[in-house]
Order: sequence, then C-alpha cells, then structure tokens
Amino acid sequence: MEKLIAWKNNKERKPLVIMGARQVGKTWLMKEFGKRYYKKVAYISFYNNSSMSRVFEQDYDINRIIAAINIEVGFTVTKEDTLIIFDEIQNAPKAFESLKYFNESAPEYQIIVAGSLLGVALHEGISYPVGKVTTLSLYPLNFREYLGAVGEDGLVDALNSKDYGLIDSFSDKYIYHLRNYMYVGGMPEAVKVFLKKSDYYAARDIQNEIILQYKGDFGKHISENELARINMVWESIPMQLAKENKKFFFGKIKKGARSAEFEKAIQWLVDSGLVYRVYKVNEPHVPLSAYKELSFFKLFFVDIGLLGAMSELDLHSIIDGNRLFVEFKGALTEQYVLQQIISDTEYSPYYYGTDSSTFEQDFLIQKGMDAVPIEVKAETNIRSQSLRAFYDKFHPAISIRFSLLNYKEQEWMTNIPLYAICNL
Repeated sequence: MEKLIAWKNNKERKPLVIMGARQVGKTWLMKEFGKRYYKKVAYISFYNNSSMSRVFEQDYDINRIIAAINIEVGFTVTKEDTLIIFDEIQNAPKAFESLKYFNESAPEYQIIVAGSLLGVALHEGISYPVGKVTTLSLYPLNFREYLGAVGEDGLVDALNSKDYGLIDSFSDKYIYHLRNYMYVGGMPEAVKVFLKKSDYYAARDIQNEIILQYKGDFGKHISENELARINMVWESIPMQLAKENKKFFFGKIKKGARSAEFEKAIQWLVDSGLVYRVYKVNEPHVPLSAYKELSFFKLFFVDIGLLGAMSELDLHSIIDGNRLFVEFKGALTEQYVLQQIISDTEYSPYYYGTDSSTFEQDFLIQKGMDAVPIEVKAETNIRSQSLRAFYDKFHPAISIRFSLLNYKEQEWMTNIPLYAICNL
C-alpha cells in the first residue's frame, strides 16, 4: 500500500502493472487502494468481457477508449480523482499494449492493471510496453506481514527496530507464530480463515481449494500434451525438496526424463508465479548472475502453506514442537527462507555447488561486491560444517546462518533467527 501511495504521488507516474500468482490478493489490493485514496474507481475485468476487449482492438485512440470505459462503469472518468483498474488483463492483449499509449499521450490518467496469468501471456507473445510502465510484485504474506495480520504489531515493531536484545526476549512467541505460519502459510484467504476460526483444518481446506484452482488453470490455458508435463512437474516438487540434495532431478519425474522435455512446463509454472526457480552458481563471485548454470536449479512453491498441503503435512507436526522444523529434512525451512528473501528483502537468491563440492550452500546472495553464503538450519542443536568449509576456502566478508538460535555475531559468521530474515 505504501508503494502504491508513492506511485500515486509521483509526478512522473506511469501505468502500474501488479504481477503475482492467483489468490495472493491483487484484486483486493487495487480496489482497496482505490477506495481509500480516490473519489472514484473505474474497475474493469476482462474475464469473459469480450465487449471491452474489442474496444482496444480497433485502435489506441485514448478519447474513444475513455468514452467506452465511461459507458462500462456508468460514470465519467476524471483524470485527477479516478483510479482506472484493468483486471485479468491477460485476456485482453491489446488493452495491455494500450498502456504504452496512455503513458505517451495521456499520462494524467491513473491506471493500475493486473492479471493472474499475465506472466504466461507475456511469455507467449503479448508485447510488453518496455519503459512505459512500472511493475510491482505481490507475494503471499511473508512472516512479518503474517504477524501483523494476527495482531502482533509489537512483535513486528521489535523486528523493525533490529534491537536483538528486545527481539530475543520474545523468541518463544516468535517461534510459536513461526510454527503456525509454516503450516498456515501466507495465502490471504487461508490466513483470514485461521485468524477467524483458529482452526488449522479450515486453513488446510482453503489451501486445498487454491491448489485445485491452480490445477484448473493448467487445463484452461495449455495443450493436453503439455498439461500432463506441467502436472508431473507440479506434483514432483515436494518430493524434489525432500531430497538431501534439493537440485531438481528430471529423472525423479519419470524414468529417462530429459530437461528439454519438461523445460516448457517448468517455464509455464514460473511465468504463472506458482513456482520459484533458484539457479546454481559454480563460482561465488559477483555478479552472481554471470556464474549461474541454467541447467541446474531448485524449484520452490509460491507459498509454504501450499507446500505443506501438497505434502500432506500432518497437523501434529505443529503440536509436537520442533518436529515441524525437521520434516522433509529441512525442506519446509528452506522453502520458508526462500519466500522471506524474495518477498521481504532486496536480494535475489541463488545457491552454490560444484560437481565435486562437499559444501553446497543452501543460498547465495549478492550484497554490493560480496557474495554472501547462507546456511539454513531447522533446529537449535546445530553444526555448520558446510558453511565453515565454504568460509575456509573463499573467505567471504559476510557469512549468514539462519536457525532457531538467537542473534549472534561470531568472527566468521552471523546467526540470524529464522523469524528475523526481514533484517537480512
């Protein structure tokens, strides 16, 4: 919301594109922003709306388009106090391309657009108005946002203060909520139901419904031949993450499978926002992007709660204390860390490994001119042999371990609590 307000107040404002998977709250966010900060909201969804789609297929005459919007919404759009929202815009490619002309010819109109499969549509040939729009990514709630949702504003404020004397005093409360978050996840509807009913099973029902909706999307937008491959990749991800080596093995999908056979299916899932792909780098040097190996990667789900649902994680793992944090050999914890890095820090995660390396690093990020190794530990009783071996070989300026231990700076490594990744 703060970023949307900054966009509204920017005199050089361009049309805004909100990217994100289905059910992360894009429509709610756009409408709520309009309701709070504008006199009028001209909301148009292109889902099953062929009449409005045709408006953009004739030409990009802004006056004609605005006249059509006025008819559709039933009031007159005014430049200074109306927010125009185009939703499900992947169904109207010409409407998306019109953003270029709004930016060039009528920048005074305030336009936000979104579409749950917009990433897929862009990859399949919709022309992206390069340099003519601003992009904002929306993710499921991260742990800091989850704390706010369940009314723990004091815990959020403590995290934001970075006062670890204060933060560590409430470690038991953070860990309690972290356990819940690792089960409930960050999909807004699942969090809302859990907050309302305090019912884990109700949250799981919502997660399963969302998974069914996602699988329904598979069938609507791709060929039958490709559908089978997407389903096979999707269903294999929990098993892939459960391995000690979490690198994605095509042979685990089916015997003899090759990367070329499934690359399109993986790309579809990435473009749809349902899956994150984290590439391996073979040298811990900056820029990390120059050392990534395109054929080696890990795949993670968009949300930790959905991973738990797909894996049929037993509810009793919550009740049995730390058992939750060692399920799937740390797969849940690694998924959790990946989500927090993507949604609540400025960093782009990679991971490090070589064919002969015995000290693969769970994640590697770039901070300025430094490559920073990150080790993920699910427990408090830990040894960091892999991170130490990496440090002894490459001598990074900064090494990070995430665990359930309190914050601690050592000569060669800093331990950050799993619940404080926002302070990375």
